[in-house]
Amino acid sequence: MADSAAILSEPQEPAAAPADLGRRWLRGPRALLCQLGPGLITGAADDDPSGIATYSQVGAQFGYGLGWSVVLTLPLMVAVQEISARIGRVTGHGLGAALRAHAPRPLLLFLVALLIIANVINLGADLGAMAETTRLLVGGPEQVYAIGIAMFCAGCEIWLSYKHYVTALKWLTASLLAYVALLFVLHLPLRQVLVGALLPRVELNRDALTALIAVLGTTISPYLFFWQASDEAEDEQSEPDVTPLREHPADAPKQLTQIRFDTWAGMTYSNGVSLAIIVGTAATLQAKGITRIVTAADAAAALAPVAGPFAQLIFAAGIFGTGLLAVPVLAGSAAYAVGEGLHWTVGLSRRALEARAFYGTLAVATIAGAGIVFSPIAPMQALFWSAVINGVVAVPMIAAMVVLGSLSSVMGSLTLPRSLRVMGWLTALLMAASTVAMLMV
Repeated sequence: MADSAAILSEPQEPAAAPADLGRRWLRGPRALLCQLGPGLITGAADDDPSGIATYSQVGAQFGYGLGWSVVLTLPLMVAVQEISARIGRVTGHGLGAALRAHAPRPLLLFLVALLIIANVINLGADLGAMAETTRLLVGGPEQVYAIGIAMFCAGCEIWLSYKHYVTALKWLTASLLAYVALLFVLHLPLRQVLVGALLPRVELNRDALTALIAVLGTTISPYLFFWQASDEAEDEQSEPDVTPLREHPADAPKQLTQIRFDTWAGMTYSNGVSLAIIVGTAATLQAKGITRIVTAADAAAALAPVAGPFAQLIFAAGIFGTGLLAVPVLAGSAAYAVGEGLHWTVGLSRRALEARAFYGTLAVATIAGAGIVFSPIAPMQALFWSAVINGVVAVPMIAAMVVLGSLSSVMGSLTLPRSLRVMGWLTALLMAASTVAMLMV
């Protein structure tokens, strides 16, 4: 009995990936897409219009020099998202519920309030960028487009079945390939690209440090933590055996391996696209002396004389496609955080009447974001600064997740392994140090 207890007290780490992953890979993209889940959607949603704006501004202003920032953040991003995914899968609940049960109420309210502020700003900026991009492509009134897009996204979350909704989100991730396609119409200086991606260097001035914290903030965003944890819990509840993983740890090796594979795949895809955007804008806009992006129209229109109308179309279409993916994730994560924190009935798999407060919060967040479009704030500038806000908000969020994941009262015998705890604290410290440096310079 003592030996058994000792074994159960250690985190159960999977030894190897499930055998069917390789077989699904060989069967083609459709089978692999079915194998991937919350990690893929979360990673793709990370490259929302906010991310596109940030990476475009970084490429235009600093050229290839900050390409290393998205390469460096990949293992940090994977670790933080895996922590949130484990909490959701092991406990059967999202981060809001875990904080409600195990954290002081003032801390819960503080973190949820920060998340909502950042999400609404992000939603408004994303909807504004999508509306402006639509106007760029087809003409017409920007504000009407913003309201229409907001209503469409909220309606899909409320009325589509969870299974069909998640399938649609998975296919929308393909829109990110537009930015990879852009590289094939450009002539790239390979040596400069590699030096920028592999040799970390940053100038100690306010602009460079602000850009760095914006990259960190848009890559490691709080709304992604809440979304992936809740989505993992939702997946758990949709299975025949709905008991949380902590109550049947024998299933942990397979499920935690699946989470790790899914998270690495989604985040690698995300950061690869991020690097493509930096490289693409560095090779076009920065190379031609265009170093400031004010609106989505500026970013897309500037590509036409530099790289041709096809490049402009790719950039514009990518903003719209990724926005359709990100807006539901932003609104959904806010609704999950509020609903779980206040002990409501939550979940996209619930019927609208069954979870009225949850879906009402989702709709209100989306509408509030759309209201920002009617303000004088330039969408691309709002996108960039929302990434900076996310970078600041992420620090206490990550710290709370690492603490929760390390408690046996939360995770049972499946507490976080030491490697994830170390990476979690390292990420929080790096983001905190970057924020302090930006404020002091």
